Amino acid sequence: MADDFLFLTELLGLKVYDLKGRRLGLVKDAAIVPLIDPSRVDRFLVGGGWAWLSVRHDQIRSISLDGIYLKDEQLTPYHSDEYMLRLVRDLLDQQIIDGQGRKVVRVTDVTFRIQHEADGDVINILDVDIGLRSMWRRLAQGVVPPRWIRRTQSIIPPHSIRWEHCSIIEADPQRRLRLNISNKILERMHPADLADIVEDLSPDDREAIFETIDSEVAAETLSEIEPDVQASILESLETEKAADIVEEMSPHDAADVLAELEEQTSEDILEEMEVEPKAEVEELLEYKENSAGGLMNTEYVALPDNTTVEGAMDALRAHEEILENLNMLFLVDSSGQLKASIPLARLFTAAGATPLQELAAEPLLHVDVEERQDRITELFDKYNLLTLPVIDAQGKLAGVITVDEVISLLREK
Repeated sequence: MADDFLFLTELLGLKVYDLKGRRLGLVKDAAIVPLIDPSRVDRFLVGGGWAWLSVRHDQIRSISLDGIYLKDEQLTPYHSDEYMLRLVRDLLDQQIIDGQGRKVVRVTDVTFRIQHEADGDVINILDVDIGLRSMWRRLAQGVVPPRWIRRTQSIIPPHSIRWEHCSIIEADPQRRLRLNISNKILERMHPADLADIVEDLSPDDREAIFETIDSEVAAETLSEIEPDVQASILESLETEKAADIVEEMSPHDAADVLAELEEQTSEDILEEMEVEPKAEVEELLEYKENSAGGLMNTEYVALPDNTTVEGAMDALRAHEEILENLNMLFLVDSSGQLKASIPLARLFTAAGATPLQELAAEPLLHVDVEERQDRITELFDKYNLLTLPVIDAQGKLAGVITVDEVISLLREK
């Protein structure tokens, strides 16, 4: 490791010298101020007898394994600052989220880069270290000379995360603001990856994440989490925030998670929801869990039975938000009764004036809202279905069951 790098384990205990080369004390901690600079070490906390002193980054002339030499001796006693992230107290041995590896890790050391500038040296956080190499440094520090530790660690593969890919977990919402902690890394993750991370966290840390991430991301993530954890997360949130998240979920997923909650909690969340999503969810909650009605969702596209391919394409453009999970269109008559199922792929090889009736799948398969789950799985298996429409007692289209729901059902069994 070149001398332009420094580890937190080396920084701790480093001697600090004044302008005349006299020792003032040893480094006890260091801090960044994220609102000012997300990676530059802004303060060094030095033990100087009965009190700690605070050394600003612009008071330093040079930093190396030989010590820290000052160019300004006007030091002040250290006072706790809520805008500081202290590296020993708040980061070392703490859990953070690795945004690239998509997992929760524990910090065992920190790597800094030393920048030699005309008016003095500064150090910036480069990596968070989590592997055996950093554990060796921790064990050997203070026992053998730092330069010897550097030489011997070379036989151990490094394991670290770039600082810009780290997401700090902080349960206190006010402190999150003061430390300028962002959730952008988490919000860019696939919901299934974020769900895996959330399940590894403590209840308080789960709550902190769901209180602060975008409601749409929260909804997608919550849909990927185990039902008992879903319930505990929603119960921990403010009712208004919980309602915002549930509104962004598909009606089926929302009904499932609300069914897991205490009745009063579920009612409170429904009360805070907008009228339209609330009505859809309440309708689904009326069905038995092990019935077709309990499995179905209401995200589908139903068109009049005289619609053409051109009309269907216009309708698809109007339902862009559900296109990703759509593979079937449905035709209904003026009373809402199901008349045909149209595989979406057939639209792309037909002329615009072609009536959708001519592209209908045969036979027209459907189930009643009261149909049993085992019968539904039989139909999906026998006909290799991706989507199965569900009708009510009057033959009206009530919802659809997708293969994803059937797979989840089989996994639970």
